[in-house]
Amino acid sequence: MRAVSYQRTGDPSVLEMTDRPVPEPGPGEVLVRIALSGVNPTDWKSRQGDGSGAPPGHGWQIPGQDGAGIVEAVGTGVDAALIGERVWIWEAAWQRPWGTAAEYTLVPVRQVRRLAEASFDVGASLGIPFLTAHRCLTVAETMPHRLDIGTLEGRTVLVQGGAGAVGNAAIQLARWADASVIATVSSPEKAQLAVAAGASYVVNYREQDVVTEVRKIVPHGVDVIVEVAAARNAEVDSQVIGANGAVAVYADDGGGQVTLPIRTLMIPNVRWQFVLVYTVPATAKAHAVEDVAAAAADGALRVGADAGLPLHYYPLAEAAEAHAAVQNGAVGKVLLVASDA
Repeated sequence: MRAVSYQRTGDPSVLEMTDRPVPEPGPGEVLVRIALSGVNPTDWKSRQGDGSGAPPGHGWQIPGQDGAGIVEAVGTGVDAALIGERVWIWEAAWQRPWGTAAEYTLVPVRQVRRLAEASFDVGASLGIPFLTAHRCLTVAETMPHRLDIGTLEGRTVLVQGGAGAVGNAAIQLARWADASVIATVSSPEKAQLAVAAGASYVVNYREQDVVTEVRKIVPHGVDVIVEVAAARNAEVDSQVIGANGAVAVYADDGGGQVTLPIRTLMIPNVRWQFVLVYTVPATAKAHAVEDVAAAAADGALRVGADAGLPLHYYPLAEAAEAHAAVQNGAVGKVLLVASDA
């Protein structure tokens, strides 16, 4: 099979197209023929490493946490009825060498879900962005731990960076659950993407005062903030978060150090919650997987420009270019075409 892999960390040039035997699924595993592999920031960050050029943990690594395809074979202990099913995958390469940037991958059966009527485009775009968004939307004490139609009715969510992949996922999930969503963006073009995703209100932070605009919409403050750039936005977040709300920080765009006004946040009992999907508590992750799968099956999750998430396709042989695109801030979702599954 064709597989992209690297044997040392570094820039995109370390990615090589290799020919490997199709692996056999072990106990509790499934073999999936990958149609599309989703590329996330975590993929290039893992590939880049610490700058030393050290080899990855297993000596070699196929990148790609997310993907979609068809189950080709199952290991012992796995229901054979899964064979032939269209599925989506998450965390394929987390502490394992078998990522999704290949014609086939091996994953534990718990890390696949049936796609039902959803497309491979949707399936390959779910994983890390939507599981991250789910966690961000459910960490506040006053928010439900599960998402479904109506569970966020009467709540207001602020998505900082509404045109990003996680921002898009947060908007879609929050709207599916009937929240009111305010999204911040940096340009009119990105505003259009946030509206397409379903944002109720959009604020261009380069042209408008975010605090003033948010307080106009919800004077008592928002219930949760999905935060991509905590260092840059900490002051704004502190002024617009409501009582018992939470700022869910899932990235460090714009800086890695945050300064907070303690008394201002202490009085309303505000929580700052940091989110890394790989180490989210097991129960919370299981809830996220189930709820995202339910939303996808409900037809509520969309991709493409008309859903605020433009798609950019690259053949498997151009994985280096795909990684570079994500690393350079491509707007939308970058997908590797792995096979004709």
